[in-house]
Amino acid sequence: MARYLPLHASGELARRAAAALARLAACDLCPRGCGVDRAAGEHGFCRTGRLAQVASYDLHFGEEAPLVGERGSGTIFFAQCNLNCVFCQNWEISQGGEAFAEATPEALARMMCELQAQGALNVNLVSPSHVAAQILEALPLACDMGLDLPLVWNSSGYDSLETLRLLDGVVDIYMPDAKFWTSGPAARFCRAPDYPDVARAALREMHRQAGDLVLDREGVALHGLLVRHLVMPGGLAGSEGWLDFLAREIGPDSYVNVMDQYRPCGQAHAYPELCGRPSPAETEAARRAARGLGLRLDDRHERTAMWLVRRLLRGT
Repeated sequence: MARYLPLHASGELARRAAAALARLAACDLCPRGCGVDRAAGEHGFCRTGRLAQVASYDLHFGEEAPLVGERGSGTIFFAQCNLNCVFCQNWEISQGGEAFAEATPEALARMMCELQAQGALNVNLVSPSHVAAQILEALPLACDMGLDLPLVWNSSGYDSLETLRLLDGVVDIYMPDAKFWTSGPAARFCRAPDYPDVARAALREMHRQAGDLVLDREGVALHGLLVRHLVMPGGLAGSEGWLDFLAREIGPDSYVNVMDQYRPCGQAHAYPELCGRPSPAETEAARRAARGLGLRLDDRHERTAMWLVRRLLRGT
């Protein structure tokens, strides 16, 4: 059973939504703390007003192995972002200037339920930090429509503790990024020199709420924390620092995806240090460090290959 269902039954979920929506009037839902009146349609750093903007929603098979299984993860890609990395691989929807359709609470609830009807294992909220209030507003409606899938909070890690506490008992699976260990690259590439401290505090709170990642017998995630770490060229992400932090402060059973897919996207070509790709040796060094610390590494590529083989053998 999804964690939010008892909160909905008790009325607490609606109260959380109301509390989050009230904060839109002088928005402090994310660490930017812009203070604009989003309830009246004003835009702050995230370029999002009263309603969430949705770029797309569909079954996704490229996520981590525990989220995908054989049925896929039901992803909802929110447009705009509260972090705005200059190298974002989704730059066109996160900050490319295009206007995306706004989704009413009812429309967002229907998207969640459509994904469930398609067989999704979970509802995967991608870049949700700036629309936490809108998600909480839609969730009781989705519950009334029959939604009972686990919720995945797929964020950059730039989440405020106050907002995360509104999500306590609501989110089943937290999947934050661990981007920059030090403030210099975070300031240069995200205009967020506080990112390292904010993300470390957020990961601690997410783990307090959800614990280590728990899988069922099929290897499908039920609840817990799954951390993404993107290896960057020249050690810009501070991989060693993040992996040591996860092992020592979050826990040695932490589940981490050490990712090798960095490539120059968005505005990365304006920054010489972002124009290359991490070498295979850099990525392997990070993975070797993770194994040495006893962390649980995601095996998405191997699991995806096995899934494709099974599909081919079945002729589907």
